[in-house]
Amino acid sequence: MTTGDMEQFQLLEEKIDRLIEMIRDLKKERDSLTEKLHIQEEKLADMTAQVEELKSARDSAKQRLISLLEKIEQLEV
Repeated sequence: MTTGDMEQFQLLEEKIDRLIEMIRDLKKERDSLTEKLHIQEEKLADMTAQVEELKSARDSAKQRLISLLEKIEQLEV
């Protein structure tokens, strides 16, 4: 092998090492983003449940109010 060949192999090795490092970094970033997504999905599920609870409470309050208004109307007759 000539010196030029050795230099080419060294350049190739350096490029491969950089690619491997980039792949590792990208995997770490992917894992981090996946975890963040999971957390956001959990928050969304919690918020959706809270909205449903609030809707249910609102509907219950509305029904009680209607019932009270009906009772008041009966007194006026």
